[in-house]
Amino acid sequence: MARIEGVDIPKNKRGVIGLTYIYGIGRSKASQILAEAGIDEHIKVSAWTDENVRVISQIIQTEHKVEGELRTEVSMNIKRLMDIACYRGLRHRKGLPVRGQSTKTNARTRKGKKKTVANKKVAPKG
Repeated sequence: MARIEGVDIPKNKRGVIGLTYIYGIGRSKASQILAEAGIDEHIKVSAWTDENVRVISQIIQTEHKVEGELRTEVSMNIKRLMDIACYRGLRHRKGLPVRGQSTKTNARTRKGKKKTVANKKVAPKG
């Protein structure tokens, strides 16, 4: 099993898919990295040599922000928005969708499990 940036890349996957297991690397970035390393993206990870893994690892370390460093940057950006109390920061703070999505019926992923609010009882006439 290849280990790059502290992440175990599964052996039975194609190279371009295997690299996406690293936080911060998607399909297009994985293709660019493999092209730069001179490795065919259709070759499985199990067929990579130690030299290939070393070259890929070196490219990722020098040119891309991934894993811990990227997670830290993202969390600091969110914290900055919350500190300056801009609209997006307030949405993050309240746990609501940030990018203008409707919240009347959906948004359960951000809002969490439904909290039922009881109706007010009408006082009887008489």
